[in-house]
Amino acid sequence: MQFDAKQFLADVERVLHADYACDLKSAGRRELYNAVSKAVMEETFDDWNRARRSARRRCGYFSAEFLMGRAIYSNLLNLGILEDVGAALKGVGEDIMQFEEVEDAALGNGGLGRLAACYLESAASRNIALDGYGIRYRYGLFRQTFQDGFQHEEGDDWLKWGDPWSVRVDRDAVLVKFADLTVRAVPYDMPIFGYRNGVVNTLRLWQAEPVQAFDFASFNEMHGEVKATENFNATKITDVLYPNDNTMVGKILRLRQQYFMVSASLQDIIAKFKATGKDLRTLPEKWCFQLNDTHPVIAIPELLRLLQAEGLTFDEAFAVCAGCFNFTNHTIMAEALEKWDALALSDLLPEVYEQIVACQQRLQGEGLNPDQFYIVRDNVVHMANLAIYVCAHVNGVAQIHTNILKTQTFKNWYEQYPDKFVNITNGITPRRWLLLNNPEMARLIDGKIGDGWHTKLPELKKLLPHIGEMLPDFVRIKQQNKQNLAEYIAGHEGVQLSPDFIFDVQVKRLHEYKRQMLNALSVLWYYFGIKDGEIKDFPPTAFIFGAKAAPGYYMAKAVIKFINEVAKLVNSDPAVSDRMKVVFVQNYNVSYAEKIVCAADISEQISLAGMEASGTSNMKFMLNGTVTLGTMDGANVEICEEAGRENNYIFGATVEEVAAIKQYYCPREIVEQNPRLKRALETLVDGTLSDGSGMLKKLYESMTAGYEPDRYLVLYDFADYIRVKTQLLYDYGTEEFNRKCLVNMANVGKFSADRSVSDYAKNIWKL
Repeated sequence: MQFDAKQFLADVERVLHADYACDLKSAGRRELYNAVSKAVMEETFDDWNRARRSARRRCGYFSAEFLMGRAIYSNLLNLGILEDVGAALKGVGEDIMQFEEVEDAALGNGGLGRLAACYLESAASRNIALDGYGIRYRYGLFRQTFQDGFQHEEGDDWLKWGDPWSVRVDRDAVLVKFADLTVRAVPYDMPIFGYRNGVVNTLRLWQAEPVQAFDFASFNEMHGEVKATENFNATKITDVLYPNDNTMVGKILRLRQQYFMVSASLQDIIAKFKATGKDLRTLPEKWCFQLNDTHPVIAIPELLRLLQAEGLTFDEAFAVCAGCFNFTNHTIMAEALEKWDALALSDLLPEVYEQIVACQQRLQGEGLNPDQFYIVRDNVVHMANLAIYVCAHVNGVAQIHTNILKTQTFKNWYEQYPDKFVNITNGITPRRWLLLNNPEMARLIDGKIGDGWHTKLPELKKLLPHIGEMLPDFVRIKQQNKQNLAEYIAGHEGVQLSPDFIFDVQVKRLHEYKRQMLNALSVLWYYFGIKDGEIKDFPPTAFIFGAKAAPGYYMAKAVIKFINEVAKLVNSDPAVSDRMKVVFVQNYNVSYAEKIVCAADISEQISLAGMEASGTSNMKFMLNGTVTLGTMDGANVEICEEAGRENNYIFGATVEEVAAIKQYYCPREIVEQNPRLKRALETLVDGTLSDGSGMLKKLYESMTAGYEPDRYLVLYDFADYIRVKTQLLYDYGTEEFNRKCLVNMANVGKFSADRSVSDYAKNIWKL
């Protein structure tokens, strides 16, 4: 994009005049942000319009989550004008960094949604025709604060700054019909800019609105409250990401969201395809669809329904679906493989349920064992089974994860349909996760090997001969990043951290299998060792946590309470203040992550082996030159293959060992053999920590009692974790340690989302 500073400022001024009746001198931060964004959007219209008119075969990426983060800086970076816009604004007395206050578009929960965002950006950067389809939630996941150590959820009003990077497209609105309600789906399109290549793809997010917002006759007859209820039922479909589904009401709302998203998207695509005059039987020649986990799998029976409504037979419609749909699995956990009560689904979407039953009958007609191959069983609809049966391809997201799908989770399906199963290891965009968030490090790399790595990340291997000469600058830049993060945490959390401390970081979604509990217990183990004099020379360390727990996930919220109580205990003790600090950052999101991943010294990736499908935070830390402290799980396995196990810190039971361990495992025996671990664990119930809710007691019981105590082997892996973690802490700061950091950075090339989407395009989408 060519940049003319004078013209740009004139465009900004024009938007300010028209939209806000002010000028550059009087505009506030919010007005200026919107004007700058809109001025850039206008300049990119021709490129975007050209992409949308393209006749190329495209892939629609259907996802319940798109964790886009703050748009302005990444968009300006990809357009090649970030520094130009900054300089132009500086020339009129404005600082571009003031837009740090803009809300993140937190329309995602964690890795799945952030992965979707990375894939859209990488596809545009590789000129791959990939468009996203999702939901324009009025409120994002939630804004997290802590009250007396407990997670408190507030509405995440990400739209309060406006949404200048989206365009409402009323002409493409469609109706989505449930058994009890018809709603209007209105699309908002967001441009996805490729990196300095003029390519613009689209993320289309649907917003639910009432068909008739105001019925004058109804109001005049004093029935306004009926219309108000109908309107509320329509708009609440897209009010919030992931309503609490601990109740049937919440489950039905989630089902409404999923159907709303896929029905609107498919209606839109079919209408535009029909307008070309082509036969709908040839739809796979123009379109394919990637189902990002089980949330959008209901798209399969919906497309079957829509195609038959257009005159195709069931067999013809099934062939189209089999040619269009592909399915990404993100988990092996049974509770996360979506299942729906058949009666509830048939009541809400009777015609869609008929198509699911028809798929079940077709499957039964193939003569397979009905105990192993089914879609509906015992009045439960198994969405993953439906996806595997119909889709052309099923992929896992790391080599170890895909192998588990083949040999355990979907073993019977793999043996029947082996050609469907492929692996696509996840990746991240290097633009946001190094160029944007760590610019001085990026400049250091450019100075050594040029800038080809911006779009070809494997070129970072060229750094290997330069590692020795880079070490001083690498350490200096990391130290400055730590200083920046410490200042940010002080301002936002009120906790003072010294950048001279080791920054030991675990930031990710809060789930028991990710084992934040293991990390927290280790903090207490070190704390008591220091207090007792058994640990005399502990390397000064700041333990940094960041995570949100789903509002209805009781045990995850108990872990948050526990970590916050540990932080209170440690941070209020002057006897350890020169050696330990603990902070749980509030409202962890993409923008917080950008500051954290470039400042971390240790990347904690400590899930129970076999539980984490891939992980992407491990890749972001690796890209920024951080060693992994982790298990042989998810993409950690491939990180060790690429950078060398000797350059990371690996501990714990392997996937092969876990099942055997659970046959005989008794956590109480482990605890009795480790008095300091026992002391740390019993803080949950002995009054050391404050808790009036009973949460910590429940946490203790989950670790030591019940049907399956310590389900995720926290206590089993504890001793090995401490052994390896302690070695890492004492290695820190040595030349050998710093070399390990740079070796990781140099070998991160495989984990680029550019490679991932290219693999999808070649092996699955056939674009």
